[in-house]
Amino acid sequence: MSRLSNLIAPSFYSVHNFLKADKYTHYWLKGGRGSTKSSFISIEIILGIMNDSNANAVAIRKVGQYLKDSVFEQLLWAIQVLGVEQYWQVKLSPLELIYGKQRIIFRGADKPKKIKSTKFKNGYCKYIWYEEVDEFNGMEEIRTINQSLMRGGESFVVFYSYNPPRSQRNWVNNEILEERKDRLVHHSNYLTVPKKWLGEQFFVEAEHLKNVNYDAYAHEYLGEVRGTGGEIFTNITIRNITDDEINNFDHIKRAVDFGYAVDPLHYAECHFDKTRRRLYIFFEIHKVGMSNRLAVDAIMKQNKDNCLVMGDSAEPRTIAEFKNLGLNVKGVKKGPDSVEYGIKFLQDLEEIIIDNERCPNTAREFLGYEYEKDSNDNFKSDYPDKDNHSIDAVRYALRDDMRSKAGITFLK
Repeated sequence: MSRLSNLIAPSFYSVHNFLKADKYTHYWLKGGRGSTKSSFISIEIILGIMNDSNANAVAIRKVGQYLKDSVFEQLLWAIQVLGVEQYWQVKLSPLELIYGKQRIIFRGADKPKKIKSTKFKNGYCKYIWYEEVDEFNGMEEIRTINQSLMRGGESFVVFYSYNPPRSQRNWVNNEILEERKDRLVHHSNYLTVPKKWLGEQFFVEAEHLKNVNYDAYAHEYLGEVRGTGGEIFTNITIRNITDDEINNFDHIKRAVDFGYAVDPLHYAECHFDKTRRRLYIFFEIHKVGMSNRLAVDAIMKQNKDNCLVMGDSAEPRTIAEFKNLGLNVKGVKKGPDSVEYGIKFLQDLEEIIIDNERCPNTAREFLGYEYEKDSNDNFKSDYPDKDNHSIDAVRYALRDDMRSKAGITFLK
């Protein structure tokens, strides 16, 4: 590690140790400009192949024409700084790096057949690197590639490197909110990198942008998700809500948004602190294709005292069936402009605290809820009616707290 400390930034020391311990499979390395995440990955892949005679690697970009000037050059750099050029053979057509019988090959996802037909004569594909992973179409595309490549080996390492897109609605920003035991999400920026590695001018440019446009600086150099300006909720805090906090909640509300066809059923539990105007969302059930009986069983398993659950009164038959199955459920009252009123009520709260580990879908929907744009790239004033199942459930749950000046409850 002493020699490596001169080649990788301090922020990646822990990641290096996790790799040595084979602790995770999926490494999502996000960060701002100059964070050296791609340099770190390239060094780890070269060292990993040289230390494991069965290891091969595939480096992937969404568009194949960008491979040579990005991941290929980055891996060449790693070979050079490690001083192992004499052991590696370089091929340009097709792009390939060869170490004895082991290979690093390069593929573009715009030609999926080439990825699917990837084979290694010696060993297996231990390393996969998705550079600029946010350019891909979504996790389904990534899974399809992984399923083709992650075969025949005992240990796999998949790197995902990217600068976080500005909008939380982007799939990659939402993807990392999902908790997985085999996944590490790591964030880095240039501030932990030795100045001599990046050069004085890099820091001059960063400092200038920081002074003239902090929002752009935070996004580009710090790698922060700053939003597009169309975020509907700007009062979201994502953090763990402890068991002790939950045990002290005395104003717990419960509600369910019924699923329709491919839409999920969403059940929510939250606590509203009226004095401080803070909302704590700490439990969810979010599932597509759930039968009414299974839904009631799951809700009552959590709601052991069968406290009142609010539901959408537009579904009286569903509410009746839930009641027949034993759930204490009631349809919410409705009023004109109720969606707008309910969302504005939530917007005006001091803070909406969401436990991402307990409620990943709630966090994803609240963070990603944004105004849509028209053909002129201007934001529409209407609230979008999609990916808002948790938001609807929370509105139902707080029906007694959402009162107009006339004392009318608006919900949907």
